[in-house]
Amino acid sequence: MSKQQLRLIDQQLRQTSFGGTTIEEQRSAFERMSRGWRVSDRVSVTDEQLAGIPALRVEPLDGKRRGTILYFHGGSWIVGSPRTALGLTSELVARTGMSAFSLDYALAPEHPFPAGIESGVEAYRALLDSGLDPAQIAFAGDSAGGGLSVTTALAARAAGLPLPGAIVAFSGGFDATRSGESMESKADADPLLTRAALEASGSLYLAGQDPDQELLSPATRADLAGFPPMLLQVGSNEVLLDDSTRLAVRAAAAGVDVILDVTADASHVFQALVGVLDEADAALDRAAQFLSARIAA
Repeated sequence: MSKQQLRLIDQQLRQTSFGGTTIEEQRSAFERMSRGWRVSDRVSVTDEQLAGIPALRVEPLDGKRRGTILYFHGGSWIVGSPRTALGLTSELVARTGMSAFSLDYALAPEHPFPAGIESGVEAYRALLDSGLDPAQIAFAGDSAGGGLSVTTALAARAAGLPLPGAIVAFSGGFDATRSGESMESKADADPLLTRAALEASGSLYLAGQDPDQELLSPATRADLAGFPPMLLQVGSNEVLLDDSTRLAVRAAAAGVDVILDVTADASHVFQALVGVLDEADAALDRAAQFLSARIAA
């Protein structure tokens, strides 16, 4: 592990502009940024649909093992696509031998809460209707998509569907109230996210809804009893650090098999820097090991 790598990436992130004045400009900027992230050459990628929702199907080239990942991309619920998350999705597929569907779920402001969650539930229902065993399905996602990996499971359970076999979240957003102490204590350490930016994108997603509810703030409100094994990976320099730490405590109190995996001095969704940052490769190896043990065995 290289502290020098982490310091260099921190400096680069602080010098990079990710914003724009319009939603379309922000989406274009995020797409451009994602082109610099490595995509594994050990997978095939095809366009697919789940319940009429566009998705990317990612398959290993080296022989498929049992198990399917339903992946939710990041982007603060307003930007991003399966293509922007292809680096993470492809690396999970290459490392596990499982297949994946990366979902192009509904985004705000055109489709605010709970549209993205509804997309996830319908896609999951389509996988179940195709004959897949829920115990052989994992939900995974990064940032806002990490949050959706949990809230989609909550909504699926409420709709009478069985829970998936495992959940993996990279730097998940689990608290729309922004009440975690790390929102303040990590404000200077986080080179990427700010409270103001999160509140701006969050207001578009909420569209006037109260954030203090289970499907928006599972870290403080969710009933996680009976949930499948969960792996929560997060960097110690994130303002969202306490989203993961509090969700882990809540899961453990509910009797859930949960692993809280905190990487020192790492920033938001550092796993996307696979091939550049040693910690990213190591974290993805641990995520693949978790999935293989819970799903593909």
